[in-house]
Amino acid sequence: MNPGVVYAFAAFAIWGLFPIYFKALHSIGAIEMLAHRMAWSMLFLLIVLTARRQWQWLVPVLRDKRLLARFAASAVLLSANWGIYIWAVNAGRIVESSLGYFINPLVNVLFGMAFLHERLRPVQWIAVIVAALGVAWLTWANGAPPWISFALALTFGGYGLLRKTASLGALEGLTLETMLLCPVALLYLFVLGSHGGSGFAHATIGVKLLLAAAGPVTAVPLLLFAAGARRIPLSMLGLIQYITPSLQLLIGVAIYQEAFGHDQLIGYGAIWAALALYSLEGVCSARRARAA
Repeated sequence: MNPGVVYAFAAFAIWGLFPIYFKALHSIGAIEMLAHRMAWSMLFLLIVLTARRQWQWLVPVLRDKRLLARFAASAVLLSANWGIYIWAVNAGRIVESSLGYFINPLVNVLFGMAFLHERLRPVQWIAVIVAALGVAWLTWANGAPPWISFALALTFGGYGLLRKTASLGALEGLTLETMLLCPVALLYLFVLGSHGGSGFAHATIGVKLLLAAAGPVTAVPLLLFAAGARRIPLSMLGLIQYITPSLQLLIGVAIYQEAFGHDQLIGYGAIWAALALYSLEGVCSARRARAA
């Protein structure tokens, strides 16, 4: 269990710092930035696999249509999550995006129960209900459903479920997903450049270097996430995932001065209280198990 927890913790901490990275690329359009993420990630993964001489898995996978369909679905969910998040950050909606990743652990719990037959203990149920009430309060206070939050939660929850049950390892699975997405990304970048609409072509050297760094910046936390998801229960993955929205919320309010008033404090406070209760119950349960 411990390696999985470490991998997941590192992945979510890196994702929590992403608003700073994407804000630095505000001169590039969201779709173009998404395409660059796919293209540079593919290049980075090709280098890693070649250095490790780890290509023997590819031919059997390309012959398995059912597996390709599963990874095509996870690739679509991943690209949708990326695109929505990039747009939201540069539209000044980091706080609303963070709510999506606060909701996501609830989605993971529900998916774990529905598809993986995971079960929650009574105190865990109470924690989930308290967190759900916090989300409901935030939805009511906003005066409308936070569609950005729900879209991010559902797409990443679905992606986590598919990767949890995938038969490929973390590196191979991410490479296959990126391989499926990359032709579309390259075609878009080619068409954009041929019509003179490429932000990359007119960007400063610093922005170009940041975009080129999108390969490792994107791939490393995804690899850590996939490795962690295969080693720990989905419900525990949901617990650790609160690291990402907490960092994003802090960045949005403290650095980029986004609004965070009394209503938000009540809703987020309920979610944080649920997290504390869930964590305490998990620690006590683990101690009882060791004692037994």
